[in-house]
Amino acid sequence: MSVLLILGMGAAVGFISGLFGIGGGFLMTPLLIFLGIPPAVAVATQSAQIVASSTTSVLGALRRNALDHKLGAILVAGGFVGSALGVWFFAAARRAGQLDLVIVISYVTLFTIVGSLMLKESIREFWHRRKGGAVRLRRRAGEHAPYLGWPLRMRFYRSKLYVSVIPILGLSLFIGFAGALLGIGGGFIVVPALLYIFRVPTTVVVGTSQFQIVCTTLVALILHAITNQAVDMVLAILLIVGGVFGAQFGARMGRHLRAELFRFLLALLLLAVGLRFGLELVLKPEEPFSISVQEVRQ
Repeated sequence: MSVLLILGMGAAVGFISGLFGIGGGFLMTPLLIFLGIPPAVAVATQSAQIVASSTTSVLGALRRNALDHKLGAILVAGGFVGSALGVWFFAAARRAGQLDLVIVISYVTLFTIVGSLMLKESIREFWHRRKGGAVRLRRRAGEHAPYLGWPLRMRFYRSKLYVSVIPILGLSLFIGFAGALLGIGGGFIVVPALLYIFRVPTTVVVGTSQFQIVCTTLVALILHAITNQAVDMVLAILLIVGGVFGAQFGARMGRHLRAELFRFLLALLLLAVGLRFGLELVLKPEEPFSISVQEVRQ
């Protein structure tokens, strides 16, 4: 592949990442797959780019005191377990020759659900504003639903939370599993979940989610390199270099986006990627047969 093409892709995805404040792995991984990079290599290599981009966000959050260390530690603990399970499932699907199908179906399902929910929320907010009324919030920061009062409750002072750690661990386990399996950071899931489910104040959401992403993705990257030998370091470095430049311009432009327009554009982006993967399931492939080397254990 052309080096300039990879740098351009990294810059474009970095721009979108900076624009929306997310890792960008959910977009880069599909692009690499569409361009012919084997899914196993695309998923594992993209993890390196996610770690690099998320590290800068975490450092910035630490300087602004916009990080809840206690909540981040709980998210990381569940994410470690989820990442280990995701890498194990990744290797099992690869040995069975079904990894491509698993990745495609997972992307279609996850992106369609998340994108549809975000699109519904953004349209509802836009409609209320157009009618001249303020958007009614069901609960404010610090107010929580009854199902968050399960056992093992813990107090998170920075996030104004006093909730059970069980749903928090469940969320982080799912994000770690999906991140290791699909090569995504999971920011487009963690941020809405912390905002709408746990009602964490906006000031600490991004920093805390990025802290969880960088820790769990780093573990997934190491496990992928050791277990699956699927990390292409040359490709990873080129993606990181391109992404750093693009993210700077995206972050500047993102400051001028309204909240409802922000969610609307991100929802359309998620649905577009999910639709593109959905076409893979129904269109006839150019090569109906493929040759692959199966791993044989002695």
